[in-house]
Amino acid sequence: MDIAALLSALAMGVLEGLTEFLPISSTGHLILLGELIGFQGPPGKVFEISIQLGAICAVIWVFRDTLLGLARGMWRPGRERFYVTNLLLAFLPAAVIGATLHKTITERLFSPYVVCTTLIAGGIAIILIERLRKVPSIRSVPEIGPVPALLIGFGQALAMIPGTSRSGATIITALLLGVERKTAAEFSFVLAIPTMLAATAYSLLKVRDQIALEGLGQIAVGFVAAFVVALVTVRWVLSVIGRIGFTPFGWYRIVLGVVMLAFLLSR
Repeated sequence: MDIAALLSALAMGVLEGLTEFLPISSTGHLILLGELIGFQGPPGKVFEISIQLGAICAVIWVFRDTLLGLARGMWRPGRERFYVTNLLLAFLPAAVIGATLHKTITERLFSPYVVCTTLIAGGIAIILIERLRKVPSIRSVPEIGPVPALLIGFGQALAMIPGTSRSGATIITALLLGVERKTAAEFSFVLAIPTMLAATAYSLLKVRDQIALEGLGQIAVGFVAAFVVALVTVRWVLSVIGRIGFTPFGWYRIVLGVVMLAFLLSR
């Protein structure tokens, strides 16, 4: 295996783990980095799917106690069943809309120019919402009821547009609904588990004929890198987001979008 190919895979895996659970769009960053370094992975989307799976495994590990508690308690009335019901409500919009429009969005919107535009627009939205949001009225995940959960799910569906950011869309929607920052981040991370697992399974089904030993080294390097970096990132976000807020991520999105748009137009 070419060392350059492994280093490229490492860079892509690190970037996936770093950006998947931040409101800055992992898909957008991967498209832009791939464009910059001319990344060539295994056939089809196998590599991208693999590193996303690495990030999912990281968030499952971080929330393993929560998930085990939900699995044990969802069969009887109570807090756990309420939590699971609301997660399912939040999951449904993206599942239905994604199954309907996935092909169209992939074919028409996966462009560096679309990414730059949505990075900038999303950054502006984050800054405005952080400045204008009211005092939070929902301070823990179990307090998020069916209606807010469903609305957060519709927000998540917007993330099918490259550059929007799944976590960004869900967190922004939650903030608008009066959810406290850390609680919004935690709900977004837990919601990512069924959403990303379903998306990964669907994507693997579509490329099943292209899965082979070719590029296995790249896949392994990217998967491990995404897992380790996502593990650190999720824990960091949960520990500091209540203090720093999301405004820095909004400015980062705007700066990156403008710089990359200027670069693309100057080529």
